[in-house]
Amino acid sequence: MSESRPPLPPFTRETAIRKVRAAEDGWNGRSPEKVALAYTPDSRWRNRHEIFQGRPAIVEFLARKWAGEHEYRLIKELWAFTEDRIAVRFAYEFHDEAGQWFRAYGNENWAFDGNGLMRARHASINDLPIGEGERLFRWDRSGPRPADHPSLSDLGL
Repeated sequence: MSESRPPLPPFTRETAIRKVRAAEDGWNGRSPEKVALAYTPDSRWRNRHEIFQGRPAIVEFLARKWAGEHEYRLIKELWAFTEDRIAVRFAYEFHDEAGQWFRAYGNENWAFDGNGLMRARHASINDLPIGEGERLFRWDRSGPRPADHPSLSDLGL
């Protein structure tokens, strides 16, 4: 039996939005092993200056990433879609070991297989230092972003 991760292509606006929110919720859960299951076993990634392939590399990357990004909170928003591709913009906030807060802004391009697993992810990201008082993402990290929390567009980001 092959793996499946609904919603499946071909995407509509509604299913693309659901796919984006599912990805956001998964990443906010910060479980590298769980997140990696949304990708094909041979998924190809470009993340900033790193290029790698496969679920073990995804798990290693995410574990390393989240070990240094404390109080991580992410919002993703649909930018565009086709039958089997989705483009998102995102922002996330975190602080480093020294307590410096950052807001990272970026764009991702996703390509999916017929089972709804992501076969390619290309991310471009920029970090901006912010003060604690400039934070906008303050929901309880024990769960996903609340449904009534403002989107990136609502926040003017």
